[in-house]
Amino acid sequence: MRTLLVANPGGHLEELWSLQSRLNTSRDTRTWVTWDSPHSRALLKDEDCHFVDRARPRDVLAALRNARSAQRIMGGGRWSRVISTGSVMAVPFFVVARANGIACHYIESAARVAGPSLTGRVLEWVPGVHRYAQHKSWADRRTWSYAGSVFDAFIPSPSNTPARSPQAVERVVVTLGSNSFDFRRLVEGILDVLPPGADVLWQTGATDVTGLGIQSCEALPADDLAAAMRKADLVIAHAGVGSALTALRSGHAPLLVPRRRHRGEHVDDHQVEIARHLVSRGIAVACDADMLNADIIAVAASMSVHPMIAPMVLLNDEPPRAVTHLVRRAHHGSP
Repeated sequence: MRTLLVANPGGHLEELWSLQSRLNTSRDTRTWVTWDSPHSRALLKDEDCHFVDRARPRDVLAALRNARSAQRIMGGGRWSRVISTGSVMAVPFFVVARANGIACHYIESAARVAGPSLTGRVLEWVPGVHRYAQHKSWADRRTWSYAGSVFDAFIPSPSNTPARSPQAVERVVVTLGSNSFDFRRLVEGILDVLPPGADVLWQTGATDVTGLGIQSCEALPADDLAAAMRKADLVIAHAGVGSALTALRSGHAPLLVPRRRHRGEHVDDHQVEIARHLVSRGIAVACDADMLNADIIAVAASMSVHPMIAPMVLLNDEPPRAVTHLVRRAHHGSP
């Protein structure tokens, strides 16, 4: 079964990468579609991959260009299914795939705790797209299937220790992900509470850190960031799924600080929901940027997580019969 895996770089790609071992794919039967970035190049360096145009939400021209890319990539007729965790890239690829009778699976991001994203709501209107939620609480009421969560692969470590002294936190990784919004408020909050002399790796994305006296980088290759996290005493991150997954895979229960919509740090408050959800699982600590203090730093540094084998995600690869019939008629020129 030849599988096309489609996702935006960042959290969406991290989720799909984390799920790929549970989707019955192998390196010689899968191909990735994303856009070019240091993160995607590092993560997919040994994989078959197509890079397409970067697209922002509601960017109609970019969606049309990516629809042409989808037609080119899928024109050979060798694909059995397309799987995506979103976001904006999913729509043009799924529309082209369904027009060619290819099975489509949309796995909504684990970031969407209360309901589907705009992309998910759009895809509810595309016939033949199988839709899966990672939160059982809203799946049934919206005719979505529940197939487990990417976070099922992590549990609190039984070896968690009493809170360390803040002065024992010597190496810290701070990541604000690839988000295009500024989050200077978090950087300033961290600088106020970290112990003097702590060695901090700052990955600050689009955040302006001018005048703060720190050496930062916009983005690190995925392997370098993961290696730094494994050596760190503490990981502090915005509450994005990609950053959380990278920290969890390194064995850390991260200290997550959600971006807030009313402060212009994101388009909505879904990061608040992510943080609460991971705290409820016991695999993260969370607080607002204005509430950071030495006690929270100490608690987060004392916690760790343990990986576990998560169940296989079961996908229904048979398109609905009515849609298959319509596609077949269209291919034969029927009205």
